[in-house]
Amino acid sequence: MDRRPVAAILGVTADIGKALANRLMNDGWMVVGFGRSAERIDGLLSNDQFRFVVCDISDPTSIAAAVGQFKGHNRKWSLFASSIGTMKPIGRFFELDFDQWEASFDVNSTAQLRLLHGLWPSRLQDATVNIMFLAGGGTNNALTNYSAYCLSKIALIKMCELIDDEEPLANAFIIGPGFVHTRIHQETLHAGKNAGAGYEKTLAFLKTEGTSFDDIYSNMRWCMSVGRSIAGGRNFSTVHDPWRNGGREFIRQIEGDPNALRLRRQGVSSRT
Repeated sequence: MDRRPVAAILGVTADIGKALANRLMNDGWMVVGFGRSAERIDGLLSNDQFRFVVCDISDPTSIAAAVGQFKGHNRKWSLFASSIGTMKPIGRFFELDFDQWEASFDVNSTAQLRLLHGLWPSRLQDATVNIMFLAGGGTNNALTNYSAYCLSKIALIKMCELIDDEEPLANAFIIGPGFVHTRIHQETLHAGKNAGAGYEKTLAFLKTEGTSFDDIYSNMRWCMSVGRSIAGGRNFSTVHDPWRNGGREFIRQIEGDPNALRLRRQGVSSRT
């Protein structure tokens, strides 16, 4: 009987998703990857620890078919990780086509939740499973001209907290990886002046090293290892949070503050 743990990775054809898949397999995991096409993952397809499931995340029918195909593998996942994301459409909200805006919000949030919802019955039973999403820029301040992307990430941050509140056997967390050299930044470059200050900021970032795939993977594994009591329902920063080397002091701070790394209203209020 194959006892290797199983990871379901949404967006396995994306740069981060592919990197996570490779690292998980190196650590002895079976990976079931979901993506629109297998064009970019030749190296994964030749690995006997990998299975590919076609899934167009923009199409509910395709998501339903993907859920059915996963069930056909007769495996139970203990990690669901999503690396899906698009910044388009980029521009001022009232100047954008709303249908495109709404479609982007769906792909960046609710469609990912649709797949997770469908796969939930196929999780490892009677054990805590891990659920990981990726956060993005603008979740702590306004990200001008990227409203669909920004708002969808905030929705995922809150959803992790809601899952944590409802499901005692789910360690749901979200990671903000910082700037990573992936294809998503081509969307900003293509948007040009519609990206506003984001255009020059992206050009500057592209000259830096950025966050490594190893750091993102290590951050995810840290959240999995510390468990639900520490990571559950929280929003972590790969770059800024002191999780490395075990993060002992960081853990102590989180344990003592139920509001830490969660969406909360800040500032002074008065009641009359």
